[in-house]
Amino acid sequence: MSLPHPDIDQIELSNVLSALGDDTRLAIVGSLARNDGSGMTCGQFSDLGSKTNISYHLAKLREAGVINVEPCGTSRLVTLRRADLDRRFPGFLDSIIATAVRLPLVIRNGTIETGSAAQG
Repeated sequence: MSLPHPDIDQIELSNVLSALGDDTRLAIVGSLARNDGSGMTCGQFSDLGSKTNISYHLAKLREAGVINVEPCGTSRLVTLRRADLDRRFPGFLDSIIATAVRLPLVIRNGTIETGSAAQG
């Protein structure tokens, strides 16, 4: 069963900006961008929050047209809609990604770690 995604011409800048107005969602976008176009499963974002919380954030990003979420067996594969966003809003995603890759990556013991601290 496929989830609904907006067509490229239905992606509105106001919806994208609203979806990206949350640090967790920006961290998800940053993780997807660092993953060089390869899809990630929902479980790979578990360090950013509970399963319910991540599902909520992924739905917001999907509904805004920022990500694509497709069933893959018992998991869901999440990819960044880079080509669609670049076509719709040239240069916009690059500036967002430049910010997103510096935002929180993981939450450990209730503390959000950023940048190199989260890498180690």
